[in-house]
Amino acid sequence: MSRSNVIVLFAGNSEPSFVFPTAIATASSSAGGQSSIGGRPSVPSKPSGMSNSSLVSKRGIDDLDFFIGDEAYANAKTYQVHQPIRHGVVENWDLMERFWEQSIFKYLRAEPEENYFMLTEPPLNPPENREATAEIMFESFNIKGLYIAVQAVLALAASWTSNKVTDRTLTGTVIDSGDGVTHVIPVAEGYVIGSAIKHIPLAGRDITYFVQQLLRERGESANIPAEDGRRVAEKIKEDYSYVCQDIVREFRRYDEDPYKYFERYQGENTVTGRPYTVEVGYERFLAPEIFFNPEMVSSDFLTPLPEVVDTVIQQSPIDVRRGLYKNIVLSGGSTMFQHFGQRLKKDLSSIVSERLAASEAASGNLARSSGLDVNVISHRMQRYAVWYGGSLLGSLPDFYSFCYNKHDYEEHGPSIVRKFSVFGGV
Repeated sequence: MSRSNVIVLFAGNSEPSFVFPTAIATASSSAGGQSSIGGRPSVPSKPSGMSNSSLVSKRGIDDLDFFIGDEAYANAKTYQVHQPIRHGVVENWDLMERFWEQSIFKYLRAEPEENYFMLTEPPLNPPENREATAEIMFESFNIKGLYIAVQAVLALAASWTSNKVTDRTLTGTVIDSGDGVTHVIPVAEGYVIGSAIKHIPLAGRDITYFVQQLLRERGESANIPAEDGRRVAEKIKEDYSYVCQDIVREFRRYDEDPYKYFERYQGENTVTGRPYTVEVGYERFLAPEIFFNPEMVSSDFLTPLPEVVDTVIQQSPIDVRRGLYKNIVLSGGSTMFQHFGQRLKKDLSSIVSERLAASEAASGNLARSSGLDVNVISHRMQRYAVWYGGSLLGSLPDFYSFCYNKHDYEEHGPSIVRKFSVFGGV
């Protein structure tokens, strides 16, 4: 629930091969801009006979001096750290290409010419970005084939591991919440209903800041070294926080017996090594409460998550709404709080029931509804749901038939990736 990460793996794996932050550290002289055409990178083709795995022909030797992931932060004192991806969208394609290069060769130790690749994209990703991705993958790395998957579809596939799922469907509502932003995405038969997608400007980073604010208000921040403030807030968020079902009742429980519910965090100063103790109290249930009462941290966004989910489904075609309510899938680290799914289901069911009751009253009970089944699915692969869905679908025999191959790319060019295909046979 801290920083946005890139996850790399081979199809069929049950666990990620590597997880590291989307950061790249470059020497200041080589951290400059990139050549572009129409906002996209200019990726020159290689002369015949030249090794496709070598990027030296495109850049100077100095540009190959860089680190990615955790190594980037470890070298932050002597290198300049950049984040090529922000809010799920690539902002610097030159740095992104270098990031992919080291992910493939250093971590996966794979030959791109011999493999098919699956990459993911956020909802409403511009088609120009898909084309830029294809250019780099086919021109720079000369891969055999490429499939660009929508993250929400992969998250739905990952939910098949839950015992609550009775049939494997690619229809459902995905709530994807990471570090920077939360998306509510309706999917019907593998196709995203783009017109109904909503984004919530609250996620893991905001929860961390809120925990820091609560600790300051209670005077606990005086016990925390300044350099450890954010790290301690993240640990409290991840290890001690949970979603309560009734905030008023929870306050009353803590006030009546604080010794029972308050916890103690034992830390060690990262500079001096001295131990310190932080009392963890109301932060435990108030931290994730911002999803259900956002007015606690925001004056601009005031709509609770259950209402956003209901709005998204109501704005979707009427013939798929029942399936969208029945299969609400959680994805991402910021949905991992204990009891998150139960609270969302309770509040959303209340909204749906009130609307049905009002509709029946308005019609004079002439048309009684059979009710709607609201089901929120949590599962063991929830934190890395997107990568697991990719591992699952990438291991299917018909995966290759849905990929864009090198021949298709050479015949039609980058625009071929504007055609979106889904796994219709699953």
